[in-house]
Amino acid sequence: MIVAPILVSLKTASVAILFTFVIGTFLAYIICRSKNEQLKAIIDAILTLPLVLPPTVAGFFLLYIFGLRRPFGMLLADLGIKLVFNWQATVLAALIIALPLMYRSARAAFDQVDPIYLEAARTIGLKEKTIAAKILFPLAAPGLTSGAIISFSRGLGEFGATAMIAGNIAGVSRTMPLAIYSAVMGGREEEAYGYVIILVIVSFLFVWGISIFTESRRGKYKLKTR
Repeated sequence: MIVAPILVSLKTASVAILFTFVIGTFLAYIICRSKNEQLKAIIDAILTLPLVLPPTVAGFFLLYIFGLRRPFGMLLADLGIKLVFNWQATVLAALIIALPLMYRSARAAFDQVDPIYLEAARTIGLKEKTIAAKILFPLAAPGLTSGAIISFSRGLGEFGATAMIAGNIAGVSRTMPLAIYSAVMGGREEEAYGYVIILVIVSFLFVWGISIFTESRRGKYKLKTR
């Protein structure tokens, strides 16, 4: 079994989750603070759209926007930035596909924080930045962590959008899902089995980690409330 797809997948998911976590959490925080319910609904729908669209459709839009023959893609190329058919494209695809998961998890985590804590902090004159840093984010930490783990796993298993915008270039943009597809199409079933087993084990460990983390947080919360 070739190691390159494993390294490409791990590197892609690791870099993508850094952007996904920051962007998803920031957007969720901004939307939760907004008082315009109609605007919130529209932005919420836009940010969630990649979650319900087929990944190939998302990949098509990415290729349409960042393609070298498109205005924006040509502008980036003039600046020395190429975001198609290379490793950077795998990160972009993983980011776009995993972002809705991080965003929805962060929104749910913020919404579950009891507003009474935030209002109490405001009554004693704390600034919003201080409230967010010392109250809101710590209380939402379990949901944010779970969202990050799920988003990482989603980025690790991304196939459709990656194939569209990054291609299936061995040693460059061939992730494990693409390697599985190539191995099956080439009749190399043993190689495909190896990648499948690795993906299943990694995914199980992440899901197991979420369960352990969630239960540990629940246990601490019960002890504090007694």
